[in-house]
Amino acid sequence: MRQLTTPREEQRLLTAAASAEESALLTEVVELRATNEQLGRALASRAVIDQARGMVMALAPCPSDRAWDLLVDVSQHCNIKLRDVAAALVATTKDEALPEPIQRELRRGLRCLRPADRR
Repeated sequence: MRQLTTPREEQRLLTAAASAEESALLTEVVELRATNEQLGRALASRAVIDQARGMVMALAPCPSDRAWDLLVDVSQHCNIKLRDVAAALVATTKDEALPEPIQRELRRGLRCLRPADRR
């Protein structure tokens, strides 16, 4: 996602504002743009995480909440962001290799699922 304004441009806009009211409005625009960019990144990450959760549910099989917990555990044990673990897992559908630490922890997590979790 491209950033609409750079911090330097934002500062220039704020400095050029003729009145306090304009300055307040420009500050609000800058904050809203930052929030919008953050939400866009979160939505994109969420879609990949949901795809990975579906893959785990198909592999195990297990309920959605258990698949989420397993992905979080893999992320924590590998010290890799959840969105990056999910992206690596989804990339395997395009013949990309799953990184060894993620592969190892995913196997461990799948083995640890209790029969009651596999509904």
